[in-house]
Amino acid sequence: MTEIASRQQLRMAFLRWALITIPFVLLLGFASARSVPTGSDNPWYQALAKPAVNPPDWVFPVAWIAIYTLMGLALAMVIHARGARLRGLAIALFAAQMVPNLIWTPVFFGAHQVFGALMVIMAMFVTALATAIVFGRIRQAAALLLVPYLVWIVFAGYLTYQIDVLNPNAATLVPSSVSSQIIN
Repeated sequence: MTEIASRQQLRMAFLRWALITIPFVLLLGFASARSVPTGSDNPWYQALAKPAVNPPDWVFPVAWIAIYTLMGLALAMVIHARGARLRGLAIALFAAQMVPNLIWTPVFFGAHQVFGALMVIMAMFVTALATAIVFGRIRQAAALLLVPYLVWIVFAGYLTYQIDVLNPNAATLVPSSVSSQIIN
Protein backbone atom coordinates (compact mmCIF):
# COMPACT_ATOMS: atom_id res chain seq x y z
CA MET A 1 0.00 0.00 0.00
CA THR A 2 1.44 3.33 -1.06
CA GLU A 3 0.34 6.50 0.66
CA ILE A 4 1.15 10.04 -0.24
CA ALA A 5 1.97 12.34 2.64
CA SER A 6 -0.44 15.16 3.32
CA ARG A 7 0.64 18.82 3.20
CA GLN A 8 0.56 18.85 7.00
CA GLN A 9 2.84 15.82 7.20
CA LEU A 10 5.26 17.33 4.69
CA ARG A 11 5.27 20.63 6.59
CA MET A 12 5.97 18.82 9.85
CA ALA A 13 8.80 16.82 8.25
CA PHE A 14 10.39 20.06 7.03
CA LEU A 15 10.00 21.65 10.47
CA ARG A 16 11.69 18.65 12.08
CA TRP A 17 14.65 19.08 9.73
CA ALA A 18 14.74 22.83 10.39
CA LEU A 19 14.76 22.16 14.14
CA ILE A 20 17.94 20.16 13.59
CA THR A 21 19.74 22.13 10.89
CA ILE A 22 19.26 25.67 12.23
CA PRO A 23 20.67 24.97 15.72
CA PHE A 24 23.41 22.82 14.19
CA VAL A 25 24.61 25.58 11.85
CA LEU A 26 24.30 28.17 14.64
CA LEU A 27 26.31 25.91 16.96
CA LEU A 28 29.08 25.51 14.38
CA GLY A 29 29.25 29.27 13.91
CA PHE A 30 29.22 29.90 17.65
CA ALA A 31 32.02 27.37 18.18
CA SER A 32 34.15 29.05 15.51
CA ALA A 33 33.51 32.53 16.96
CA ARG A 34 34.40 31.32 20.44
CA SER A 35 37.58 29.52 19.33
CA VAL A 36 39.60 32.75 19.68
CA PRO A 37 38.89 36.22 21.10
CA THR A 38 37.19 38.39 18.47
CA GLY A 39 36.14 42.02 18.06
CA SER A 40 36.62 44.20 21.12
CA ASP A 41 37.89 41.17 23.08
CA ASN A 42 40.91 40.90 20.78
CA PRO A 43 43.66 43.49 21.45
CA TRP A 44 45.35 42.70 18.12
CA TYR A 45 42.14 43.44 16.20
CA GLN A 46 41.56 46.63 18.19
CA ALA A 47 45.05 47.85 17.25
CA LEU A 48 44.44 47.41 13.51
CA ALA A 49 43.62 50.35 11.26
CA LYS A 50 40.16 49.68 9.84
CA PRO A 51 38.35 51.05 6.80
CA ALA A 52 35.72 53.76 7.25
CA VAL A 53 32.92 51.32 6.33
CA ASN A 54 33.85 48.90 9.13
CA PRO A 55 30.65 48.39 11.14
CA PRO A 56 30.54 48.47 14.94
CA ASP A 57 31.48 45.18 16.63
CA TRP A 58 27.87 44.36 17.61
CA VAL A 59 26.83 44.13 13.93
CA PHE A 60 28.91 41.02 13.27
CA PRO A 61 27.19 38.59 15.68
CA VAL A 62 23.76 39.92 14.73
CA ALA A 63 24.50 39.47 11.02
CA TRP A 64 25.95 36.00 11.51
CA ILE A 65 23.02 34.81 13.62
CA ALA A 66 20.62 35.90 10.88
CA ILE A 67 22.81 34.40 8.13
CA TYR A 68 23.33 31.08 9.93
CA THR A 69 19.59 30.85 10.56
CA LEU A 70 18.88 31.37 6.85
CA MET A 71 21.59 28.84 5.96
CA GLY A 72 20.03 26.29 8.30
CA LEU A 73 16.61 26.84 6.72
CA ALA A 74 18.07 26.45 3.23
CA LEU A 75 19.81 23.23 4.25
CA ALA A 76 16.57 21.90 5.76
CA MET A 77 14.77 22.59 2.47
CA VAL A 78 17.37 20.66 0.52
CA ILE A 79 17.51 17.74 2.95
CA HIS A 80 13.72 17.62 2.90
CA ALA A 81 13.70 17.38 -0.92
CA ARG A 82 13.79 13.60 -0.93
CA GLY A 83 14.28 12.16 -4.38
CA ALA A 84 15.96 15.30 -5.74
CA ARG A 85 18.71 14.22 -8.12
CA LEU A 86 21.32 16.71 -6.85
CA ARG A 87 20.47 16.44 -3.15
CA GLY A 88 23.63 14.53 -2.17
CA LEU A 89 25.87 16.94 -4.07
CA ALA A 90 24.08 19.93 -2.54
CA ILE A 91 24.57 18.63 1.00
CA ALA A 92 28.24 17.87 0.27
CA LEU A 93 28.76 21.38 -1.13
CA PHE A 94 27.07 22.87 1.92
CA ALA A 95 29.49 20.95 4.14
CA ALA A 96 32.42 21.99 1.94
CA GLN A 97 31.52 25.70 2.13
CA MET A 98 31.24 25.48 5.91
CA VAL A 99 34.93 24.54 6.15
CA PRO A 100 36.32 27.93 5.04
CA ASN A 101 33.44 29.63 6.86
CA LEU A 102 34.52 28.08 10.15
CA ILE A 103 38.28 28.48 9.72
CA TRP A 104 38.20 32.17 8.77
CA THR A 105 37.87 33.34 12.40
CA PRO A 106 40.86 31.36 13.72
CA VAL A 107 42.98 32.38 10.71
CA PHE A 108 42.14 36.09 11.04
CA PHE A 109 41.69 36.66 14.77
CA GLY A 110 43.85 33.80 16.08
CA ALA A 111 46.76 33.53 13.64
CA HIS A 112 46.63 37.24 12.66
CA GLN A 113 46.97 36.24 9.02
CA VAL A 114 44.95 38.90 7.19
CA PHE A 115 46.05 37.87 3.69
CA GLY A 116 45.47 34.22 4.57
CA ALA A 117 41.99 35.13 5.80
CA LEU A 118 41.39 36.89 2.48
CA MET A 119 42.29 33.66 0.66
CA VAL A 120 39.90 31.77 2.95
CA ILE A 121 37.12 34.25 2.11
CA MET A 122 37.70 33.68 -1.60
CA ALA A 123 37.37 29.93 -1.09
CA MET A 124 34.29 30.56 1.04
CA PHE A 125 32.67 32.63 -1.71
CA VAL A 126 33.41 30.11 -4.48
CA THR A 127 32.07 27.16 -2.49
CA ALA A 128 29.06 29.13 -1.19
CA LEU A 129 28.20 30.24 -4.73
CA ALA A 130 28.45 26.65 -5.98
CA THR A 131 26.22 25.60 -3.08
CA ALA A 132 23.64 28.27 -3.93
CA ILE A 133 23.60 27.24 -7.59
CA VAL A 134 23.02 23.58 -6.78
CA PHE A 135 20.50 24.47 -4.05
CA GLY A 136 18.65 26.50 -6.69
CA ARG A 137 18.33 23.47 -8.92
CA ILE A 138 16.61 21.66 -6.08
CA ARG A 139 14.63 24.44 -4.39
CA GLN A 140 14.81 28.00 -5.66
CA ALA A 141 13.80 29.32 -2.23
CA ALA A 142 16.80 27.54 -0.68
CA ALA A 143 19.14 29.35 -3.08
CA LEU A 144 17.48 32.69 -2.33
CA LEU A 145 18.03 32.13 1.39
CA LEU A 146 21.77 31.99 0.67
CA VAL A 147 21.86 35.37 -1.10
CA PRO A 148 22.39 37.39 2.14
CA TYR A 149 25.28 35.05 2.96
CA LEU A 150 26.89 35.66 -0.43
CA VAL A 151 26.46 39.42 -0.05
CA TRP A 152 27.95 39.30 3.45
CA ILE A 153 30.93 37.27 2.20
CA VAL A 154 31.62 39.92 -0.45
CA PHE A 155 31.39 42.66 2.20
CA ALA A 156 33.61 40.70 4.61
CA GLY A 157 36.08 40.14 1.78
CA TYR A 158 36.17 43.86 1.07
CA LEU A 159 36.75 44.62 4.77
CA THR A 160 39.47 42.00 5.00
CA TYR A 161 41.16 43.35 1.85
CA GLN A 162 41.04 46.90 3.19
CA ILE A 163 42.45 45.79 6.54
CA ASP A 164 45.25 44.03 4.67
CA VAL A 165 46.02 47.21 2.69
CA LEU A 166 45.87 49.45 5.77
CA ASN A 167 47.98 47.07 7.90
CA PRO A 168 50.78 45.59 5.75
CA ASN A 169 52.53 44.27 8.87
CA ALA A 170 49.41 43.03 10.65
CA ALA A 171 50.90 39.64 11.48
CA THR A 172 53.69 41.28 13.49
CA LEU A 173 51.54 43.98 15.07
CA VAL A 174 51.74 43.93 18.85
CA PRO A 175 49.01 45.98 20.54
CA SER A 176 50.32 48.70 22.86
CA SER A 177 48.60 47.11 25.89
CA VAL A 178 50.43 43.83 25.21
CA SER A 179 53.78 45.50 24.52
CA SER A 180 53.55 47.55 27.71
CA GLN A 181 52.89 44.34 29.64
CA ILE A 182 55.98 42.78 28.09
CA ILE A 183 58.17 45.78 29.03
CA ASN A 184 56.98 45.76 32.65
